[in-house]
Amino acid sequence: MQVQALQTTSAGSTASCRSRARTVRVCATATVSAPAPTAQPGCKDVCNVAVLGASGYTGAEVVRLSALHPHLKITALTGDRQAGKAFSEVFPHLVTAADVPSLVKIDDVDFAGVDAVFCCLPHATTQKIIKALPEHLKIVDLSADFRLADVNTYAEWYGGEHAAPELQKEAVYGLTELYRDKIRPARLVANPGCYPTSVQLPLYPLLKSKLILSDDIIIDSKSGVSGAGRSAKEANLYVEIAEGINAYGVTKHRHMPEIEQGLSEAAGKPVTISFTPHLMPISRGMQSTMYVKLAEGASVDDLRAKLIESYANEPFVRVLAKGVVPHTRHVRGSNFCLMNVFPDRLSGRAIVIAVIDNLVKGASGQAMQNLNLVMGYPETTSLMQLAMFP
Repeated sequence: MQVQALQTTSAGSTASCRSRARTVRVCATATVSAPAPTAQPGCKDVCNVAVLGASGYTGAEVVRLSALHPHLKITALTGDRQAGKAFSEVFPHLVTAADVPSLVKIDDVDFAGVDAVFCCLPHATTQKIIKALPEHLKIVDLSADFRLADVNTYAEWYGGEHAAPELQKEAVYGLTELYRDKIRPARLVANPGCYPTSVQLPLYPLLKSKLILSDDIIIDSKSGVSGAGRSAKEANLYVEIAEGINAYGVTKHRHMPEIEQGLSEAAGKPVTISFTPHLMPISRGMQSTMYVKLAEGASVDDLRAKLIESYANEPFVRVLAKGVVPHTRHVRGSNFCLMNVFPDRLSGRAIVIAVIDNLVKGASGQAMQNLNLVMGYPETTSLMQLAMFP
């Protein structure tokens, strides 16, 4: 299957919710003609949005991306510890996002005029907050609280009973490229974790097509420090992180059941993985290197061809040219996922590598994709900016 030299996608939107196609050069590896996105009939010209937990990194990214969106108007920003401060005082790099309110406490938000919510709060806190929100709101939750379909699995991995099991039944898992049709009509979207995004995008189609075996999947992932959040922690101090790399959450990282949930669905049977995440001395970026067994008769070229076929019309997923290694610096600040497949020295095995920006495609960018779907806007709206380099 030929991989071409340039990708053509569609982006942008007019005030009437209609989009104009444009050509965007995103990498020197693929050309696919994607259909121009269309808005759903009756979509709101202005969507009033509240960002809960806006004083964290994912909240700041939501505001940054919203500033590029022609239909979103941020009407409430919450940050209990920073309440009363101007947003630019907390995040000076967003001083040019002038048309945003100051931070307030959640209890002070009037949701009557709000259409949609980005919830960027910590896990466990989120369930109770969302449970109390008015039913007219569309919600994209960036925490882990609604990602696991089984509330008992949530209790096992997160150390406490789920506070809103009735909402869990309603929540739709928001890995956009895989669950787009379920996301569109959803009221509550559970935005995926960063590691699960980088793992499931490449492995899901390979398992579903039975090109790889479901046993003995080894995943080595590495993340920038922003993935640990913005709260002060000794382990995240500069002198603790710089000039080194360390594994964490060994054998018990909370993203493991989320990854296994998706891969089990793809394989049609339970999948158990070996997964170890590592902290890197970079601010943002994520790489997952996956070691898999080839199914009988399958080749590395078959795996690449399946990924190219699966994501041919996806605006944010790229399979690189044969032999090209994905780099985190090539997705920095963007909503793109780059991936590729390589032959292992061990017979019958392959190495799959995927990279994303953990704060964009791994969090706020994917959340924006999902809100665009839910509200009827073109999916790429506000997200077509290319990676920052150097």
